[in-house]
Amino acid sequence: MPVELDGPEWEVVVGRLRTGGCVFAEDEARLLLAEADDRAALDAMITRRVEGSPLELVLGWADFGGVRIAVEPGVFVPRQRTRFLAYLASGFLAPGEAVVDLCCGAGPIGASLLEAMRQRGDGRIELHAADIDEAAVRCARKNLATAIESGDAFVYQGDLDAPLPARLTGKVSILTANVPYVPTTEIQLLPSEARDYEPLNALDGGPDGLDLLRRVATEAAPRWLRPDGRLLIEVSDRQQDAAIAAFRAAGLEPSVHESADYASTVLIGRFVGGRFRSSLRAR
Repeated sequence: MPVELDGPEWEVVVGRLRTGGCVFAEDEARLLLAEADDRAALDAMITRRVEGSPLELVLGWADFGGVRIAVEPGVFVPRQRTRFLAYLASGFLAPGEAVVDLCCGAGPIGASLLEAMRQRGDGRIELHAADIDEAAVRCARKNLATAIESGDAFVYQGDLDAPLPARLTGKVSILTANVPYVPTTEIQLLPSEARDYEPLNALDGGPDGLDLLRRVATEAAPRWLRPDGRLLIEVSDRQQDAAIAAFRAAGLEPSVHESADYASTVLIGRFVGGRFRSSLRAR
């Protein structure tokens, strides 16, 4: 049962959050009250929040376009801007197709795509999600549990596409990858909520922020995508030119999509050819 507070007690909670630097103190107070089992739990949650822990990690979940995504300490918190990538990917969904989500984190993109298919009621997709981080994989399996049980989703732990089954080679219609793209020297400039509470490998994209993007574009996409399949990756505005070059080198026809509402830029690459799959390592 949600904790109920009278007027003065409510003001105390809001005041603690506001003093702790929470800009939307009233909204956060309502969420914490709804989640806490009792007043002791509420006090502990408020303490964690004012000490700097991200709200989503305090609550144990993040809202991703109406889909509740379970998260735990040490896991990358889904960003609202990534909803734009999920929205764009949903436009390419078709029943019976294979979809791969690399660097899946807690699984928000995959969960969103499965929910989109459920709402359409026009068939099922086969989702394969992978991440190198154990905690992320644990959360993804929890968030995709229903689809895993029905055989519609599979979650693997491993480096990028390494754990994917060989049967998917050249058969994937949509490949999403929310890769880290913050340049190494700029990690120190991130908000403390990210810097201190999220795994570095989910933030650090290498010297120019594009190390993982290049690997996905030049190694994973040509291996797994079917002809006319699409790769979708989130980037920053200033990385567009270099990212486009990486896409073209891999035989991907790039297009840039921007959303002011989500403050997001997504690069979509349509696979039109590239490296010979036979030259890529067998699985």
